[in-house]
Amino acid sequence: MFKQVFSPQHIALVDCNNFYVSCERLFRPDLADKPIAVLSNNDGCIVSRSQEVKDLGIKMAVPVHQVRDLIEQHQVHLFSSNYALYADLSARVMHSLKVFSPNVEVYSIDEAFMDLDRWHLEPEKMGHEIRKSIGRWIGLPVSVGIAPTKTLAKLASHAAKKWPKTGGVVDISSEKRRRKLMQLLNVREVWGVGRQLAEKMNQHGIYTAWDLQSKRVEWIRKQFNITVARTVQELQGTPAIAFVNKQTEKKQLICSRSFKNRISEKPELQQVLSVFCLRTAEKLRAQKGLARQVTVSICTSPLEKKPYSNSATYRLKSASQDSRVLLKITKALLEGIFKVGCLYQKAGVTLGDIQNVQTSDTLQGDLFSSTVAEPASSALMGMIDEINKRFSDGVKFGAVGNKKLCQTTPINHSSHYTTDWKELARVRI
Repeated sequence: MFKQVFSPQHIALVDCNNFYVSCERLFRPDLADKPIAVLSNNDGCIVSRSQEVKDLGIKMAVPVHQVRDLIEQHQVHLFSSNYALYADLSARVMHSLKVFSPNVEVYSIDEAFMDLDRWHLEPEKMGHEIRKSIGRWIGLPVSVGIAPTKTLAKLASHAAKKWPKTGGVVDISSEKRRRKLMQLLNVREVWGVGRQLAEKMNQHGIYTAWDLQSKRVEWIRKQFNITVARTVQELQGTPAIAFVNKQTEKKQLICSRSFKNRISEKPELQQVLSVFCLRTAEKLRAQKGLARQVTVSICTSPLEKKPYSNSATYRLKSASQDSRVLLKITKALLEGIFKVGCLYQKAGVTLGDIQNVQTSDTLQGDLFSSTVAEPASSALMGMIDEINKRFSDGVKFGAVGNKKLCQTTPINHSSHYTTDWKELARVRI
């Protein structure tokens, strides 16, 4: 048995239903009850589906070209990903949740764990109040799962979405309710259990969530691993995954894309990688980080007769967040791995070993470099970021040329309703 970690007695997992689709519908009420799908970068795969699309049998992450006939037959409305809109609405949801509890752990763009112990209302009534308020304030539908551990809260949230009769809220704080639910759910519905792991569990006679929680933790640890053992402990009602109120900072930032049109020339690929480098640098500064490591990766299609993929990494002597420094490194790394005659399908830039600016004074610096310590560098980058927030790509580096982050023309990109004054929703009377 693992040592019990800090956790509230009542944890709520608030999950936005079909989040990307719900964001698109918010400003398109004419699409209520219509089949909608949101596509990935470059409009390649389906990453979010309305219930109507799910009912058609269209799976998550399926390439669009494979279901084109179904899309046309049932007049499925396709939307290109609008990440600016989704991020803004997500921030509004997370901010609103703090009205109900100061302890909110943001898990993903559409999910957050909440501590409900501070309220005197019954947890289930509290869940309905949260659901109603988010719908009224933001306009997005959410489901709420309540339980004594995170893993159980995940199961409860799944049940709240799966069975409409629950009203979007399921509380399994009691052992009787937990047992009834776990006996109904396949083991694949348990948080962290994928297809391959589920198949291995099936070989040991574990088919439902209840079968899994019925096993001894020590036996599970021997047969599987420590992570699965923690999951079993959580299913048994004992917290093994700590509730973290503060959002953890990322130790690695990645920007990569697949290209619709293959790239063979080095200058063009360099421009694309420069765009990726600048985007990761912006994210780095947004979380007040300094990167000590830069990695560039490139690859051709694996279906080619002689596929090629390679990557190169450089470790900085002084951690940096300066786009100028990172761009020079990116260019140098590409020089070492670029192969003439290849048609490149995908490339990416990764910033790693990220340290916080506040703790950067404890890091060993480069005696011959003043990039990190120089206040002018930080001030310049901050000014560029502020300008680009107000005016999209208002300040550009020459290294990017005419390249933009989006390499293809979206099929149907919705407006930036909440982040651009020129694209605010208009009401006609």
